[in-house]
Amino acid sequence: MPIENPFQDPLRFERRVPECAIAIFGAHGDLTSRKLMPALYRLAYDRRLSAGFAVIGISRTAMSDDQFREKMQESVKQFSEDTTFDADVWKAFASGLFYVAGDIGDAALYRNIGAKLAEVEQARHTGGNVLFYLSTQPSQYAAASQGLGAAGLGKGNGWRRLVVEKPFGHDLASARELSSRLHEVFQESDVYRIDHYLGKETVQNILAFRFGNGIFEPLWNRRYVNHVQITGAESIGVEGRGAYYQETGALADMIQNHLLQVMATIAMEPSASFHANSVRDERSKLLRSIHAMTPDEIRQNAVPGQYGPAKIGGEDVPGFRQEKGVDPQSQANTYAAVAFSVENWRWAGVPFYLRTGKRLPKRVTEIAIQFNPAPLAIFEDEDGPGSAPNLLIVRIQPEEGISLKFLSKRPGEGMTLRPVSMDFNYGSSFGERSPSAYETLLLDAVIGDPTLYTRQDMVEASWAVVEPIQNVWRETKFDFPNYAAGTWGPAAADEMLARRGHVWRKP
Repeated sequence: MPIENPFQDPLRFERRVPECAIAIFGAHGDLTSRKLMPALYRLAYDRRLSAGFAVIGISRTAMSDDQFREKMQESVKQFSEDTTFDADVWKAFASGLFYVAGDIGDAALYRNIGAKLAEVEQARHTGGNVLFYLSTQPSQYAAASQGLGAAGLGKGNGWRRLVVEKPFGHDLASARELSSRLHEVFQESDVYRIDHYLGKETVQNILAFRFGNGIFEPLWNRRYVNHVQITGAESIGVEGRGAYYQETGALADMIQNHLLQVMATIAMEPSASFHANSVRDERSKLLRSIHAMTPDEIRQNAVPGQYGPAKIGGEDVPGFRQEKGVDPQSQANTYAAVAFSVENWRWAGVPFYLRTGKRLPKRVTEIAIQFNPAPLAIFEDEDGPGSAPNLLIVRIQPEEGISLKFLSKRPGEGMTLRPVSMDFNYGSSFGERSPSAYETLLLDAVIGDPTLYTRQDMVEASWAVVEPIQNVWRETKFDFPNYAAGTWGPAAADEMLARRGHVWRKP
């Protein structure tokens, strides 16, 4: 019989959660307020946290424990969209909230953190287990890790783990350098690189959908699949993050991490078991199988874009170059579309089209798998609705679900076909709330389950295919803006697909 892994219980939210403290660097920031604290509160609301659970907020802003608790209460009330605020639950949860002020580059901060951890361990019986969460500027990741190491906080009575937010470097060399610095204090098995897309229920469900159903897996290859489109569209602009986006761009911000991880999940080989290393091994293999393009191939298979001003809903919307903190001549990409090819037997010859952008018509993330047409068209109206392709659509957001589109006979005389859909919707099918991505991922980190976290070799593999595109785009002067806000991107992206006889889906 196979040896059971205690961290790999298929009932993910029924596993025992150990006592621990979470120390959040950047506790005064937006991510903590909007995502982390509401997620932790919801876990407490659902009684998923241990009785002695504690949170230590860390940032430069001077605050008392009580002031931090008040600020976090405001955040939970404002940003917990589907959770009823319960005063009794909050009182018990807030009793475990503490705060330490200081600068990440100051050794005194880490002495104070150590003292607070010792105090919390004594009062809350956390067993010395600590999850350090770096919700800071990426430039501070290495400094925070080194500070923890110098103060001896990388090791203790219990386990010590480190959660790192994206981006994981800005190119392959910096990703390797960051990993090297983190590994001076924490082993790779204790480093949890968080990608909240992998925590979304629908992304996890891809594994169940593919490997739990014998009807689909035989079709999951080049013989039956024509091409795959993965879209990560946002209707908003840069929302005050113009300076950051000017340095990063859509390619690095979305494709290098989120969408390539989704692609790896949809295209990976079956793992030998649902154990963390087995699943991540297969994701890593898929990413390493993506063809790294030459400069000439990049010019044919990768399209950057930048949105310009437009009138949407009767209101004037600024272009990217008019956003606060953005260079009026900026060459930053707010849109990126890339045609990737996978060099393995399953997917040889099947293009994977990935696109993402700001100021597109709607907020939607989905995977659309288009199957090959029937080998012989025996019905009339070959160019009309009856010729619509078979599609399997996995909707990741905003409404999670799966749709299968196929052809059926229209009622009445004659054999006229029309496309129809079979839909699966999480909300209506299960009638219960789905945990947020951060709830899932925070709980997994506390339990010690890295299945949905990104390993260093996966980070390096994704940078290896994205960095050549970045290099070509940096050396090229583009005629930006090349798409109006509120449209589906530049015409060159449509032309890229048209050369292969394909068209973008309009979600």
